[in-house]
Amino acid sequence: MSDLLTPALAAALADRAGLIQQLTAENTNAYRLFHGATEGQPGLTVDRYGDIALVQTFHRSLEPAELGELVAFYLAAQPGLLVVYNDRSQSNSRVGNWLSSAAQQQAEQPRQIAELGVHYHFAARHPGQDPWLFLDLRAGRRRVLQLARGKSVLNLFAYTCGIGTAAATAGARQVVNIDFAQSSLAIGKQNAELNGLLTLPSFLKSDAFTALRQYAGLGQPQTVRGRRLPEFAKLAPQQFDLVFLDPPRHAKSPFGVVDLVRDYAALLKPALLATAPGGTLLCCNNAAELPREVWLDQVQRCAVKAGRPIREWQWIAPEADFPSPDGQPPLKILELQV
Repeated sequence: MSDLLTPALAAALADRAGLIQQLTAENTNAYRLFHGATEGQPGLTVDRYGDIALVQTFHRSLEPAELGELVAFYLAAQPGLLVVYNDRSQSNSRVGNWLSSAAQQQAEQPRQIAELGVHYHFAARHPGQDPWLFLDLRAGRRRVLQLARGKSVLNLFAYTCGIGTAAATAGARQVVNIDFAQSSLAIGKQNAELNGLLTLPSFLKSDAFTALRQYAGLGQPQTVRGRRLPEFAKLAPQQFDLVFLDPPRHAKSPFGVVDLVRDYAALLKPALLATAPGGTLLCCNNAAELPREVWLDQVQRCAVKAGRPIREWQWIAPEADFPSPDGQPPLKILELQV
C-alpha cells in the first residue's frame, strides 16, 4: 500500500457521510467503508458489518505497520468497531492469515446485522471464504423489497438467501431459494428465523441448471454424453412473478458450466422461460472485464431467440459506497420486464 493510506481512508469515509446517515435512518448498519479499487488502494476493501470492520486484501498481504495504521484509523473514526483482517491474496482467495485464539473466537462469533430493516446473520470468519452477505448487492435487495409483495419469487444461486429473505420480508406469497451448498442454505434458514419467516421461504438444495430447466418446462435428461447424471430433485414446471439470477463467475457441475462472459445464455434462456408473462427477471453479472453494453446486447439477443423478448429494461447500479467513476461497476444488475 502507498504511504497515503490514512488520507485515502479518511477521504472515503468523508465521501460516505451522507450515505451513512441515510442508511442509518433506513436501519442499515452494513456498508462498505473503503473500496480500494477506485479509492486509491487496489486490492484492499473495508466493510462494516454491525460492530465489525472486515478488512480484506486480494492482491497482497498488509504489512504489520499498514494493518496497525488502518486499525488505528478506524478505532478513532468509528469507535467501538472490532477490526478483523482476512488476507485473501493467495490464488484460491481463501483466508490465509492467522489470528490469535481470542481474536479467532470473536471473529467466528455470529452476529446480527441489519440492512433496510431486514436482519441477517454474519460472522467474520467461518468455514467458507466469502462474507455471508455481499454488500454490493444491496441495490438488488432494495429493489426486491420494492417489487416482491404478493409475488412468487425464485432466488437462484441463493447462497445465504439474502434476496429470498428480503422478498419474504416484503410480503412475497412464495419464495424458493435454490443453492447447491447445504451449509449456505442453513444460514438462509437462520436468516428466515431471525426475521420471523419460518413458514414462508423454501430452501432447495439443487444444482441451478437442473432446477431451472425443470421450472422452465425444458425437462432434465437422465444422461449427458452417455453418462448417467447424479440424482436430482424432481420439480414440476412453474413460472414465477419475480426471478433473481446471480450466478458465480465460474462454476462447473455435471449439469452445466457457468461462464458469465462466453455463455450467459445457458442460464438466461431457462430463467426467462421460468419468468411469468408480465413478470420481472433481475439478472446479475460480476465479470468485471465484460462491458455492460456488450452484456446487455447478449441478453437482448438471447431473449429474442428464446421467444421472450424484453418489454422494458433498466440498470440497477450498486449504491454509493461502491463508487464506479467510469460507470462500469464490476457487478452489473439488469431488471428485465418480459
